[in-house]
Amino acid sequence: MGLRVVGAGLPRTGTTSLKRMLEQLLAAPCYHMIDLHQRVEEDGPRWARALNGETETLDEILAGFAAAVDWPASVFWRELTDRHPDALVILSHRSSSEEWWASADATVWSVQRQIMAGDAPELFDGFHQRMRELAGFSHDLAEEAARRRYDTHFADVVAHVPDERLLIWHPADGWEPLCERLDVPVPDAKPAHANTTDDFKNRQIDS
Repeated sequence: MGLRVVGAGLPRTGTTSLKRMLEQLLAAPCYHMIDLHQRVEEDGPRWARALNGETETLDEILAGFAAAVDWPASVFWRELTDRHPDALVILSHRSSSEEWWASADATVWSVQRQIMAGDAPELFDGFHQRMRELAGFSHDLAEEAARRRYDTHFADVVAHVPDERLLIWHPADGWEPLCERLDVPVPDAKPAHANTTDDFKNRQIDS
């Protein structure tokens, strides 16, 4: 099965909620960083090859998935958009780079800093560094540079993806725009917001 959805949004833009919503709407799995953690022995070597330029490996990694969101998949949003010409591209986002930074700095960026300092383990050798480099983020993860890159990334996706293939989605938008573009019924239940900042921090403590 080819991808029906390519997620182009950065981490901390509602990607965990989006994963769960897409899995319900498509009745099929959606790849997310969560899945890499669960499949690291199998997928780690494949992602290493993809991050080093062997992008055909993406087909192996994502076989059986109907959608892919969050890093590391969204690092390859251009390649996946081109490889799956019928897929809807969803650019999840926050209301501003400032709002995004507040969430990212307290969660993903905090973990990245620990890894860079040697205080937290890599999933596999060189993974996080190579992923950051390909995503266009500076080594020091400073606020000004990160927020500038957030805005540049947003503009790059909008410029690259035709309007008829692109959905710009904020978590507050809920089901309706997703269902309209995927041509599926709107579920009765409200979508649950997943992986809040507190959820993320508690998971790091538990692990």
